[in-house]
Amino acid sequence: MTESQLGRIVWTDLTVKDAEQLRDFYAAVADWRFEPVPMGAYADFNMIPRDSGGPAAGICHARGTNAGLPAQWLVYISVSDLDRAIRECELRGGRVINGPRSMGEQRFCVIQDPAGAVAGLIGP
Repeated sequence: MTESQLGRIVWTDLTVKDAEQLRDFYAAVADWRFEPVPMGAYADFNMIPRDSGGPAAGICHARGTNAGLPAQWLVYISVSDLDRAIRECELRGGRVINGPRSMGEQRFCVIQDPAGAVAGLIGP
């Protein structure tokens, strides 16, 4: 993650019970192609615009650590210090509803703000 990405929405994904159905839905509706992302016994999916080399979003199964995530498009905001962001979230009336957990060299979590909206935070 670069310095210029801090504070920006850097990823979007959708977590649902039937990821294959929604994968096929968005492949047809948004003209995306997909690539599997191995998750052990199953695969989630990176959704890629047909004229682009990089993924635009992810569609994930609501299994394992993702089981409690809401079925909605979830944005991930880049932060420089995930632990500090979590403390600020909780001090200001929000709460962590999933994580934090690691993904490669990054860590992320999903928070709920005082109004009830959810967002992901991702940082080094």
